[in-house]
Amino acid sequence: MLRANDLTEAAKATPPALSRRLAPSHLREKYLIGALFVLMLVALLAPALPASAWHIPHFVDTRTWLGLPNAGDVLSNLAFLVMGIWGLVRLRARRDTPAGASCLFLGLILTSVGSSFYHLDPDAPQRLAADRLGMAVAFAGFLGIAAGERISVRAGHAVVVLVAAAGLLAAWIARENLTPWVVVQFGGMALAVGLALTPARPGALGVPLGGVIFFYVLAKLFELGDEAIFEATGHIVSGHTLKHLAAALAAWPVIRMLRPTDSAPCPR
Repeated sequence: MLRANDLTEAAKATPPALSRRLAPSHLREKYLIGALFVLMLVALLAPALPASAWHIPHFVDTRTWLGLPNAGDVLSNLAFLVMGIWGLVRLRARRDTPAGASCLFLGLILTSVGSSFYHLDPDAPQRLAADRLGMAVAFAGFLGIAAGERISVRAGHAVVVLVAAAGLLAAWIARENLTPWVVVQFGGMALAVGLALTPARPGALGVPLGGVIFFYVLAKLFELGDEAIFEATGHIVSGHTLKHLAAALAAWPVIRMLRPTDSAPCPR
């Protein structure tokens, strides 16, 4: 059995080059903890925003197809389902599971269900919580991947747990107070941008975080241009429908990097 003195001697014998490689990871973890702490303080101490302050846009495409109301905005959620299932299938072909990947793809499937449920009757405010719950899980998965890519594996797993818990709680609270949800959504994306600008750690999967963020921003632009896009396309497709497609494509840079590993189980 190793004694305390043995561990001390082993630490002294650690090559300086290895110490230099380990130090940046520990330092990044401290920065991450600080950033998460700041976001938590903002969510707790910032003035409460009543749910009525959040402007829920009037979705311009309300056409019915085969008896399905708001068909464009409802059916476009199938893109989340496809990407979520595709991602989980790719994970089965790997020996290891990157931090946050399972959470991301499960969140996409939940988003498909929750968003479809919401868009069937978007005038019912209680349905909006179902939409946000799935988004919270997917967002936690993405931030976990980002932390795992740029900081450390343990940081990635910790971020998944913390952001998932905070996001689900914020989505539930958002029925009365929107502040925590705004912090999770926009503060979390600011954190993702910061991680994307940080060099990848040695041994990282190589997920292009910038590609994920690009599709997220594109989805937001489509959302803002809902009516303008609907008119520009001659009522073929609305901006909100395209928002769903762009947001689902945000998973593509992750899926593309999930190459099968040699020791993966063979399909039967």
